[in-house]
Amino acid sequence: MIRVRILVPVRNKKTKMAAVTEYIKESYIELTQKVTWPTWRELQNSAVVVLIAAIIIAMIIFGMDKIIFLY
Repeated sequence: MIRVRILVPVRNKKTKMAAVTEYIKESYIELTQKVTWPTWRELQNSAVVVLIAAIIIAMIIFGMDKIIFLY
């Protein structure tokens, strides 16, 4: 005879409000202690790169638009 054991996960009997509260606490801890935030200088450099890329892409789209509507 073969015996099969079925494991059923046990659910915590937390209320929904307790689960939401726990989620908010864990999120706060993660944001304040585990996340590595960029320095002000790194943030400025990233913003400049994004601005330059957006201008280049806008110029490419503008050029394509002008070429299409010439014909």
